[in-house]
Amino acid sequence: MKRVRFLVIFFVLLALFEIPLLLPAVDQHVIVPLNTAITTLSGAMLGLLGENVRTTGTVISGSCFAVDLKNGCNGIEATLFLVAAVLAFPAPPRQRLIAALGGAALIQGVNFIRIMSLYLLGCYRRSWFDAFHITVWQSIIFALAVGVFMLWTRRVTAANAA
Repeated sequence: MKRVRFLVIFFVLLALFEIPLLLPAVDQHVIVPLNTAITTLSGAMLGLLGENVRTTGTVISGSCFAVDLKNGCNGIEATLFLVAAVLAFPAPPRQRLIAALGGAALIQGVNFIRIMSLYLLGCYRRSWFDAFHITVWQSIIFALAVGVFMLWTRRVTAANAA
């Protein structure tokens, strides 16, 4: 019965978190500003690596390549998946909050690396870009969300049993 309860809560939370992403107002007032911030930070980090890039809105561009950060490229879906799973899991509220915030930060940190690597792949290994953009990095980000949840549930379950 606990598993069914978890699944019901998880899917309800996931729907509550994901459905607003389909609304144009949420895209315009939340996602685009978030993507712009991510783009600005990624561009600054690429600059520290010696890349001559500029950012304009959600676009990172240089003389060799440009990437446009669209909805779905910002790690939000994986983050919301993890947060819904953590919040649905039967654990003390403080532990759930720490796991949700820590997991979200980790996913976003890895997503910054993803964005920078995609720009660099576009510049220096253009033939690899599509495979990494569509397959490799999408799989890594989602696997990270699932892996963080699995490791956290093992840890919190063991701690609560002790």
